[in-house]
Amino acid sequence: MHTLYDSDSFCVNHMLANAPEMAPREADAGHASDRELAPAIPAMPRHGFEIIDKRSGKEIYLDGSWAEMFQQQIMAWQATTPTQEEVEDTLEGYASLAHTPVVMH
Repeated sequence: MHTLYDSDSFCVNHMLANAPEMAPREADAGHASDRELAPAIPAMPRHGFEIIDKRSGKEIYLDGSWAEMFQQQIMAWQATTPTQEEVEDTLEGYASLAHTPVVMH
């Protein structure tokens, strides 16, 4: 997880797909004790963005096509260097979809 933006009103985190986990693999099918660890490659690695509205205490998680659209917005911001007001106006639009309360665990 990488924090991309943090202000008094919003926090944006980039959630990266999990690194390959190590799963047992049979070195020799005839001997169960002869196991070695090999990366377990996920079928479809995914990433997403978590947008937290600190004012309302709610968050939204963007993945799939929503994450792709948000990634395009981030790349546009990198090219144009927007003001904080412009960034927060865009985040407000996404945060208006947020219904999940932020829960400490």
